[in-house]
Amino acid sequence: MSSAAIYARVSSARQKKDQTIASQTEALRAHAGQRHLEVPEEWVFEDEGHSGATLVRPALERLRDLAATGCVDVVLCYSPDRLARKFAYQALLIEEFARAGCRVDFVKGPRGDSPEDQLLIQFQGMFAEYEKAQLMERYRRGKTYRARTGSVNVLGGAPFGYRYLRKTPEHGATYEIVEHEAVLVAELFRRYVDEGSSIAELTRWLTSTGTRTRTGKARWDRSVVWGMLRNPAYTGSAVFGKTMIVHESPGLNRIARLQGRSTPRAVKAVDRPREEWIAIPVPAIISPATFERAAQRLADNKKYASRNSKVPSLLQGLAACAGCGYGYYRTSTRTKNRKIYYYRCLGSDDYRYENGRICPNKPVRADYLDTVVWEHITTLLADPHLIRTEIDKRLERARTSDPALRQRARLELALAKATTAITRMIEAYQEQLITIDELRTRMPDLRARESNLRGQLDALQAQLADRDAYLKLADDLEGFLTQLRTSAATAEVPERQRVLRLLVKDVLIGPEKITIRHRIPVRERATKGDRQLDSTDTEGDTRLSYPLRWGRAFRTL
Repeated sequence: MSSAAIYARVSSARQKKDQTIASQTEALRAHAGQRHLEVPEEWVFEDEGHSGATLVRPALERLRDLAATGCVDVVLCYSPDRLARKFAYQALLIEEFARAGCRVDFVKGPRGDSPEDQLLIQFQGMFAEYEKAQLMERYRRGKTYRARTGSVNVLGGAPFGYRYLRKTPEHGATYEIVEHEAVLVAELFRRYVDEGSSIAELTRWLTSTGTRTRTGKARWDRSVVWGMLRNPAYTGSAVFGKTMIVHESPGLNRIARLQGRSTPRAVKAVDRPREEWIAIPVPAIISPATFERAAQRLADNKKYASRNSKVPSLLQGLAACAGCGYGYYRTSTRTKNRKIYYYRCLGSDDYRYENGRICPNKPVRADYLDTVVWEHITTLLADPHLIRTEIDKRLERARTSDPALRQRARLELALAKATTAITRMIEAYQEQLITIDELRTRMPDLRARESNLRGQLDALQAQLADRDAYLKLADDLEGFLTQLRTSAATAEVPERQRVLRLLVKDVLIGPEKITIRHRIPVRERATKGDRQLDSTDTEGDTRLSYPLRWGRAFRTL
């Protein structure tokens, strides 16, 4: 008897609640019985509440690991869209399972390995992907329409001070004011606007009242209070569509940094322009005048805050803790004669966390660390072999696999087709296969298409010419290195920041070493573009007076 594994998936919380995944599994077990397939209990894999638009699913990962061992003969799935919503993902998984020696059998789908069945699977995959895109677009447009009509249903929850009442057959969803929370909200704005209390003072006051946050935390964070002061819902106008998703790689966060990933995901949320926000009427707690005064004070604080970088630092936004993963921020202390700046880990601050600091790392002198990192980077850049290797690699990539070259090839092919169509239309008219009216109807569109393609080709050709001129500048390696040596010592901090951010992903600071992760590979003591600084990497750092030493009990970095 052949062995089989079952895979079932539902994507929404409602499907999970309705136990539709149980019905899938039951149908798959019945199908396995009809096919006389043996399904061990531990070979039933279910992904509840996971989207089919991604391959990062816990049960699917376990199934792929099991199939790679070669002990599975058949993978049973209810339908192709349960395996994946994207056609490319379906093809990838089916091919991966085939290489491992197991086939995929669908209950609602083709069951053979003939070319016709494979073609039908591909069509189903494309239709599933189209269906998902259609559902997402309908969902987005439907929510936008309901928001414009003033429906609270499109808002997922209520901020502190309100209670979200779900819709019923009699009426739609609404915001209901929670009296004891509304009193605190009004007092919060009064203290901030009239008494000039700081956000830190407001967080301590709210924590002392014993009131929990909307998420149930006993300790209030400053970011929560800051968000409340900016929320227009308290004036009676909740907002829909404040953010939007863009397909760009976001910056590293703490979790991604600890896991060693380059980016947490392929998309990020950004603020939408205020003119595109959609206001929805809700009960008001404070007056618009009070909210405007709070907004004005927030703007003034942002403009005149002492935390603003009046004196820029080299590693701003690049330094992070190798232990806890939080970023390093710059702080300062004043001695009798001068002001000294330090880089300090966010996780080492007692006041930020309910149970005190979570990281034992100590502050690092900013000026000394900046000097070490900058000298290290300029030393690497002064290496002719490293620079020549990187330039040659980028030149080769630009000349062979540049997207602009592929785009030019597509435009030239499209232009050739348009020109051929025009020629054939004229020949058809000359041979009296079409009338003059038909020629006059079709020719303007073809002429416009041809003109448009020529314009795109001319613009792309100019772009490629500029790119070639730019790449020729990179051939002058000696001139570049000479300019680097002369300007490295005299460059100001903003110029050094630009150079550093082009070459360095981040600088990880640990209790005994510093790791500089580069964007370009280096040769000696390097792994995947990372380089560690220790007592053997930098000249002079074995002295007892080395400035990055954290007390006499620790060895130098």
